[in-house]
Amino acid sequence: MSAARRLSPGGVLVLVLLALAVVLVATGMLPGHDAGALAARTAPVLGFVVAITIVAELARDAAVFDVIAQHLGRWGGGRVLALWGAVILLAVLSTVFLSLDTTAVIVTPVVVLLAQGVGVSPLPFAFATVWLANTASLLLPVSNLTNLLAAPTMGENPLAFVALSGAPALAGILVPVVILTLVHRRTLLGRYTAPPPTTPGDRILFLVSAVVLVVLLPLLAVVHDVWIPATAAALILIVLFAIRRRRALRLSLVPWQALGLAASLFVIVETAHARGLAALLAPLAAHGHDLGELLRVAGIGALGANGIDNLPAYLVLEPVASGDPVVLMALLIGVNLGPLVTPWASLATLLWHHRITALGVTIRWRTLMLWGLVTAGLTVGVAVLALALVAG
Repeated sequence: MSAARRLSPGGVLVLVLLALAVVLVATGMLPGHDAGALAARTAPVLGFVVAITIVAELARDAAVFDVIAQHLGRWGGGRVLALWGAVILLAVLSTVFLSLDTTAVIVTPVVVLLAQGVGVSPLPFAFATVWLANTASLLLPVSNLTNLLAAPTMGENPLAFVALSGAPALAGILVPVVILTLVHRRTLLGRYTAPPPTTPGDRILFLVSAVVLVVLLPLLAVVHDVWIPATAAALILIVLFAIRRRRALRLSLVPWQALGLAASLFVIVETAHARGLAALLAPLAAHGHDLGELLRVAGIGALGANGIDNLPAYLVLEPVASGDPVVLMALLIGVNLGPLVTPWASLATLLWHHRITALGVTIRWRTLMLWGLVTAGLTVGVAVLALALVAG
C-alpha cells in the first residue's frame, strides 16, 4: 500500500493546509516582517508541544500512568465514589500540567481499562476525561495551546495568568463534575473489588520517569519559558530509553499532524489578519469588563470553537480582546470550556473518541452533543461570572 493511501482524511487535510501556508509565505501574501514575528511568537509554543508530548508518551511506555491507575483503584477502597474522585483528580492534574491532549490520549484508556477491570461501567469515566480535558485546560499557560498564545499578554510572570484564570478554571472543573456525578449517581454509589497490585516491567525506567514528572510539573507552573524545562525532561527520558528500551524511540513520538495543523493555521489566520480580517472584527471588540460584555466575548468564542475548532477560533478572534487581559481570558473561557458540543470543536475530543472506540466503549455523538450543549452553556456562564467577580 502506498504512503498516499495510508494517509487518513485528517492527514490529507493537514498536507493541504501546509501547502497553502507555504504558498502564502512564498508569494508574500503574508509579509516577511509579519512572518518573522509570527515565527518568533509560535516557535517556543510548538517546541513545548513537542517536548511535553514526548515526555508524556515515554512516561506511559515506562508504565507511570498504569501504576498510578492501580494505586487509584486500591485507594478507592472498593467504593466507586472514592475511585471517581481519584480519577477526577488524575484527569485534572494531567490536563493542567501535561495538556488536554495528554488526558484525551493517555489518561482516557488508562481509566477506562481500570473501570472495565473492576467491573464498573466506564461511561462516566469516559465522559469525565473528555470533558475535563477541555474544561480543566484553563488554569495554566501549559494546559492548552490557546493559553500559551495568550499568556504573554497577561504578563511576564505566569502567576499573572493564574490570577485571572484561577476562579474560572475552578468553575470549569466543578460544573462538569457535578453534572456527571448527578447523572451517573447510581453507578457511582456502587462498590467494586480492588485490582491486584502490579509492578512495572523495567523498574529503573519507571522510577526515573516518575521522578522526571514530579520535578517537571511544578516547574511548568512557575517558569516563564516552559519549553526549557520540558525540553530538558524530554532529553533526559530520550537518553534513558536509548539505553534501556531503544525500540520505544520512534518518530511517531513527535505529534507531526498536530504540529502541521497548528503551524499552517498560524500562517493562514495571520495572513487573513494582515489582509484586513482584524479590521472586519473590530465591531466585535469588547468595551469594558461588565458581565454582559464578558459573556458576549465568551459566547462568540464558544460558538467559534464549536463551528471551526477551538484553535483557529482563538486565532481568528484574538483581536476582539484588543490586548485586554480580562477580555482575553473571557475569550479563553469560550474557546477552552465551550467546545463540548460538536465532534470537531476540539482535537482532543476526536482523539478521545478514537481511543474509547478502540476499547469497545460506545458513546453516540448525538448523546455526547446534547449533554455537551447543556454542560458547555452552564460551565461557560458560571466561569464568566467567576471572572467578572475576580476582575472587579
